[in-house]
Amino acid sequence: MSKRLIKHLENLLSERIISTKSLSGGDINEVFSLTTNNREMVVKVNSVSKFPGMFKAEARGLQELIDATIFKIPEVLLFGKDADVSFLLLEYIKSGNKTPDFWSIFGERLANLHKQSKPYFGFEGDNYIGSLPQYNSKYSSASEFYITQRLQPQFEMAIKRGFSFSSLDSFYVAIENEISDEVSSLIHGDLWSGNFIIDINGFPCLIDPAVAYAPREMDISMMHLFGGFEHELFEVYNDIFPLIDGWKKRMEIWQLYYLLVHLNLFGDSYLPQIQSILKKYS
Repeated sequence: MSKRLIKHLENLLSERIISTKSLSGGDINEVFSLTTNNREMVVKVNSVSKFPGMFKAEARGLQELIDATIFKIPEVLLFGKDADVSFLLLEYIKSGNKTPDFWSIFGERLANLHKQSKPYFGFEGDNYIGSLPQYNSKYSSASEFYITQRLQPQFEMAIKRGFSFSSLDSFYVAIENEISDEVSSLIHGDLWSGNFIIDINGFPCLIDPAVAYAPREMDISMMHLFGGFEHELFEVYNDIFPLIDGWKKRMEIWQLYYLLVHLNLFGDSYLPQIQSILKKYS
């Protein structure tokens, strides 16, 4: 972390930063813990030119989750830029061990989060999923939103990167008939096992969201795609906010978006799964 950025943050905070420590941050951001005489914080750092508006969008999404007052979410302290460096300063959440009923609590809170709704599918502004842009224009229909704002941009990106797909138009028609008319839910949007942490009290906290008001089955399907969540979570969730019949069958439709994201980020190892889903519905 540069001395210039440390000085810039000290000026904004009116606090002296007495130590910094590098944390794991993935491929997109550098992440550091910062300690002052008063508190410990986390700062995420990346390039303004490579990822314009990323942290502003993330801050908006975190605030939407905070306002729901269901999960513990790191408080947004500051975001901004210094030269070509963009930063997001967050509350530091001390980690602990799971409570015995951790997965039940997670399921209950996720169900209550998904009960938060808007009269549209979308969000107040576009954001990112990983390092890729995610679009959030508002639609009244779940299928229109999903096809135009999630699938089509990812397919277009994949085609530009040299991948080819056939019969996409017929595929879109086929899945439109499969998607239910359920109202929108406030979803995390990128809910894999690396995007929750356990706080000092043993409760789940959500981080790194790709927020939207969208079909709630998207979160559920992402959670099943790569695993890391106990069955108890889904049982409790379904007791509180029962999923509509056929949700297991529809999971691969929603997982297609996340597979396309991974295809565009990491390459062709995800292509066979994508082609299998396309073939099934085309």
